[in-house]
Amino acid sequence: MEVIWFLIPGMIVIGLLLVVFLVWAVKRGEYDDLEGDAHRILMDDDDPLLPKEHARKTKRDIRA
Repeated sequence: MEVIWFLIPGMIVIGLLLVVFLVWAVKRGEYDDLEGDAHRILMDDDDPLLPKEHARKTKRDIRA
């Protein structure tokens, strides 16, 4: 039963660290574009209907 006196403050500290990490990630912009990657993965760069400069740009972005 004495272990609970160590677990409660430990969980509070871990919870505060997770909140700090979440605030840091939001301020850094990690959650700004939630749908961009989902749409980008569906784009086919080898599609002959795409303009040439768009296909070159996306291939360059993937390598970087």
